[in-house]
Amino acid sequence: MRVINQHYINGRFVDSCGTEILDIVNPTNRTTIGRVTLGDERDARDAIDAAKKALKTWSKTSLDERKRYLQKLHDAIQSREAKHIEIRTEEYGGVSRHSKFSISGAAKVFLNMKKTLDEIAFHKAVGQADVTLKPVGVAGLITPWNSAIFMVCNKVAPALAAGCTVVIKPSELSALQIQLLVECFDAAGLPPGVINLVHGRGEVVGNELTLNPDIDKISFTGSTTVGKSIMRNAAETIKRVTLELGGKSAHIILDDADIDKAVAFTLTTGFMNNGQACIAGSRILVPEHKLEAVKDALLKAVPTWKVGDPTKDDTLLGPLVTEKQYNRVQAYIHKGIEEGAEILIGGKGQPKGLEAGNFVQPTIFVNVRNDMTIAREEIFGPVLSVITYKTEEDAIRIANDSIYGLQAWISCGDPERGRKIADRIEAGVVMVNQVFDMFDEAGAPAGGFKQSGIGREFGTYGLSSYLEPQAIFPKRA
Repeated sequence: MRVINQHYINGRFVDSCGTEILDIVNPTNRTTIGRVTLGDERDARDAIDAAKKALKTWSKTSLDERKRYLQKLHDAIQSREAKHIEIRTEEYGGVSRHSKFSISGAAKVFLNMKKTLDEIAFHKAVGQADVTLKPVGVAGLITPWNSAIFMVCNKVAPALAAGCTVVIKPSELSALQIQLLVECFDAAGLPPGVINLVHGRGEVVGNELTLNPDIDKISFTGSTTVGKSIMRNAAETIKRVTLELGGKSAHIILDDADIDKAVAFTLTTGFMNNGQACIAGSRILVPEHKLEAVKDALLKAVPTWKVGDPTKDDTLLGPLVTEKQYNRVQAYIHKGIEEGAEILIGGKGQPKGLEAGNFVQPTIFVNVRNDMTIAREEIFGPVLSVITYKTEEDAIRIANDSIYGLQAWISCGDPERGRKIADRIEAGVVMVNQVFDMFDEAGAPAGGFKQSGIGREFGTYGLSSYLEPQAIFPKRA
């Protein structure tokens, strides 16, 4: 039984002022493996005070100094990669393949941001003015549970590179993973107060970050509903806000696609991270005349996605993060049936032999209309909807008929045709015929259209959101 009762404030692990205790439960077997003491407003304010004090000196550091610390952060995380993967599997249920990808990416974002510092002009003459990019201030970083370590690192890296100090509010469901990450932060030896972290609930610690006048920027990844409340709170002090929110991504299979390859790709994009991914291609758009061929291919391919113990190398789908999330996904499956969709494969309940954990049968619905609940709302589990279309124009219309616009996917025979359609899709990222590694495409922006968010992450796009330009007239002679 592991006990976490401290936060990381001003370069030290300090006892929590808050007293609420939350059990940490292994989703594979629903056994309690630890407990975390959640912080309160006093813990959050202590962390904010430390960050505000540290900002005075950190904001004045040179780019070379920041680069050295970014390298140290990368090295500290990478040195404990195996332990990160082990804990992510135990606490979250992440399968080996995705955990390796996620942890490697978390470390890599610091190297990517180190490189990005050479790609942006912090000082330049513009007309008769000298323009300098200055850090926005103290950043509050609020992160989710579905890719906990990566999400924290992806926000910390640009904030520190810009010269900001940070207060992190991670998901309370990721305490074991985050404890190890903070130990890595501590080992990197940054000045006290540059990185601070408080475990706690969103309505307590997160609320304090979004309302406190000493927080200058909020970066949040999570649901659209929570993102809206953060915007309302941040408006009180006109905080800068970056929001990476929900999605209901379309995966368009064009009529010239190889069906077997396209179906394999759709399952990869739909079932990634146990189906708990905001970018998941959960709406599969299929030409009407190809429906039977796609159904046959799905019936052959879905059983190859082994559901089970996430510690096993051949497991492709692990459990959902909590029993609450399991019940939520079951409710969506029930709703799909109730509204008239047909289950092609999968369905309600756990797979046989896995009743002890939060396991969901990989489920494909057919005869789905785009106005059904399962096609409109983010399910966040391995549940996909097949929707037919008549023409290419029809496919584009259906893909764009959503309040979300985070990501989209296209399977096709002619990549150039796929690119032309991608240009008409209302989404922040569109991938054609393959999953590109955004960690290797570090300069490309990621983020959402419509209610999938505000702002962008990665590269100069992400770094710029932590900077404010100042113009001084006249420019130096």
